[in-house]
Amino acid sequence: MTYVSGFLAPVPTANKSAYLASAEKSWPLFKDYGALSMLENWESDVPDGQVTSFPLAVKREEGESIIFSWIVWPDKATADACWATMETDPRWKEMDMPFDGKRMIFGGFDTIFEA
Repeated sequence: MTYVSGFLAPVPTANKSAYLASAEKSWPLFKDYGALSMLENWESDVPDGQVTSFPLAVKREEGESIIFSWIVWPDKATADACWATMETDPRWKEMDMPFDGKRMIFGGFDTIFEA
């Protein structure tokens, strides 16, 4: 089964085009390091919650939208090898991050079902 790196982050709504450009620019690098696919999703129906919610999780502020994205890998070892290159491959330093990375949530997941 595959392995998934998932991300949730608040992005200034005004930076939607810049975010998309950054995602498009990063895909060739992820692909070079073995990623099978990458999906970037922009908030369209993300309600506020009282106890838990995507907006609460990333401390969404006025004028921000939430992105929900993931990268599919053949396995965890391939994902880990890619993440290790963030400090050694100079192409990563050319990437813009048009959002507050301190409020980004991320994690790795083993796929247990796929249809």
